[in-house]
Amino acid sequence: MVFNTGAALLDAVVLAVVAQEAEGTYGYKITQDVRAVLDVSESTLYPVLRRLQNSGMLETYDKEFNGRNRRYYKITLSGVNLLQTYRQTWQEYSSKLSKILLGGEN
Repeated sequence: MVFNTGAALLDAVVLAVVAQEAEGTYGYKITQDVRAVLDVSESTLYPVLRRLQNSGMLETYDKEFNGRNRRYYKITLSGVNLLQTYRQTWQEYSSKLSKILLGGEN
């Protein structure tokens, strides 16, 4: 991808991925889902998860899987609200950019 992947975009994508699972999802799956659409390293995504957790957008819990603990991330009400704001902003932003990049009325 030739476009810059800023912190707000990463936050929005991570929140959207986590929001897809009502009971939450684990870190490795989150990184794989995000990496399917954005070219970012795993080492970039774990600090994003920590930042979202520290700011109250995600909560975590541990659950045993194959004899090991697996950390799960679940979106909070604050995270849902922020994701909605990101989605509205993205709609406006992408619409304006599409008009310029793809042509059409301004």
